Amino acid sequence: MAKKLIGKLKLQVKAGQANPSPPVGPALGQRGINIMEFCKAFNAKTADMEPGAPCPTVISYYQDKSFTMEIKTPPASYYLKKAAKLKGGSKKPGHDVAGSVTIKQVKEIAEAKMPDLNANDVEAAMQIVMGSARSMGIEVK
Repeated sequence: MAKKLIGKLKLQVKAGQANPSPPVGPALGQRGINIMEFCKAFNAKTADMEPGAPCPTVISYYQDKSFTMEIKTPPASYYLKKAAKLKGGSKKPGHDVAGSVTIKQVKEIAEAKMPDLNANDVEAAMQIVMGSARSMGIEVK
């Protein structure tokens, strides 16, 4: 018999740095999910990723206190800030330019994000990434 799904929880956790402290611990604890089991499983799955990269994670939890997790790629804004060597985006996007990235960097980001983007090919994924760059005040050269 299939397990009964109680709900889904979305968290953004840094790769390899899940621990029982807030915000992870309380969010899992109030839903009856074993916090240490989640932390160990998450850190093991993200061990090959860049440490500290924010990973959007969807946790499905079931009536028997078990859970499954789907770890997505870091947001495009994280990759864009890293490529442009920035701390944050522009205060006034569209008016001020915070930094710039090359088409080659945009293509690399699009290829990395491809599994999580709603795009059929790399060119469409590049358009999505360029839109994110524009909204952050990063110009594409």
